[in-house]
Amino acid sequence: MNPFKPTAGKMPPVLIGRESIIEDFSEALENGAGAPGRLMLITGQRGFGKTVMLTELSKLAKEHGWFVINETASSGLCERLIAELSSEKNINTQVELNPSISIPGLASIRLGNANYSNKKENTKDALALRRAIEERLRKVAKGKGVMFAIDEAQAASREDMVALATTVQHVIRDEDAKNLTDSEKKGVAFVFAGLPSMIDELVNDEVLTFLRRSLKRELLPIPVLDVAYAYVQVVARAGKTISEDNALFAAKGARGYPYMIQLVGYYMWKAAQRRGSNEIEACDVGQGIQDSVVVFGDAVCAPEYNGLTSAQREFVNVMAPDFPNASKMQDIAKRAGKSASWANKYRASLLHAKIIVSAGKGLVAFDIPYFGEYVQQALSDRALGWCSFDRSSESERVTYVLIDDTNAEESVTEVSVRDEQKAIVVLRDLIEAGYEGKELLEKFRSQLES
Repeated sequence: MNPFKPTAGKMPPVLIGRESIIEDFSEALENGAGAPGRLMLITGQRGFGKTVMLTELSKLAKEHGWFVINETASSGLCERLIAELSSEKNINTQVELNPSISIPGLASIRLGNANYSNKKENTKDALALRRAIEERLRKVAKGKGVMFAIDEAQAASREDMVALATTVQHVIRDEDAKNLTDSEKKGVAFVFAGLPSMIDELVNDEVLTFLRRSLKRELLPIPVLDVAYAYVQVVARAGKTISEDNALFAAKGARGYPYMIQLVGYYMWKAAQRRGSNEIEACDVGQGIQDSVVVFGDAVCAPEYNGLTSAQREFVNVMAPDFPNASKMQDIAKRAGKSASWANKYRASLLHAKIIVSAGKGLVAFDIPYFGEYVQQALSDRALGWCSFDRSSESERVTYVLIDDTNAEESVTEVSVRDEQKAIVVLRDLIEAGYEGKELLEKFRSQLES
């Protein structure tokens, strides 16, 4: 059976390069109340294994005797957490108002008609969640607690995050007030996972200061040699063999990206299986990388590219001709027909989103593996969508028939060229420069016939 699992959220055969995170969380569970690892923030790009890490940490908490809830942040998060905490009939989820209940700076509660006065946020969810957690904590053993694993945290509403922050602080304070040792106190653990740029917005929120105190762990690319070693071990345990050289070949193709590591492993195994071979050879690795790039482009590169703003997309589009080399900032501004301040503005936003990376003074490069190739292909496909080819057997020239069907009236022009690749590049550049319709067709013709 193929040991590699590239399906989203599926546990891989080995958690390469992630051992320290698991150790930090395990120690936090064992070290009792107040351990910093009980509030953890895991960030990383798509495909870096955030969901896998949440699955592994949830499994670990269950093994330690904790009650575990796994959720994906979206509208109604707190309501779903309350429902899961209160799944048993004997747990009362109603908020009971006592004279002493108050949340300084956020809300106060007046008895009688049970009216809420709220200065900043609606605290009903916070109170209900607090009550549900307290009821659940009564049912767990001493020294144990409730663990929440929240995926896609950047999608959580501010109201839900405020409710969580309020709840965490009160539950921890209530447990600290008990005359028990830290090892006997019950507790809560929160592990959030999300995209780096969007998580930053939550962390910097003045109300959500508890996230600033969290143990932050960023999932980074995995070293090539570690990946190669893992390939050799995993393949051997599953009943096939791969040489160290071919394992290194595969590791280099994966470029340290966890999801790509699984893809390459899966498809190279599949290629060897089709040959009926128990040895994964160089041809299998090459085929595996080729197949993986296609899947990776659809699963990772396309969402990243399509999720960019129009200005960000223009920035990476004008970077694409330089790939695999770095791009000069001055060239980016010139090609886009924009000012240096425009280029610097979107450089900053793309660096923050980890789409690009600084590659030296005045230089930037793509940060996501195979993203440069994806953008190049996307632009070429767009250019090719404008033209058809008529190759004459009597000539080396290629006739381009360009059709502008964006308007009701179709425009057609023909251009004969010797260098087909040059023509594609010229057409692509004109499109990205904003030319369209008849103007595009005329520009294309004049540049190639000049």
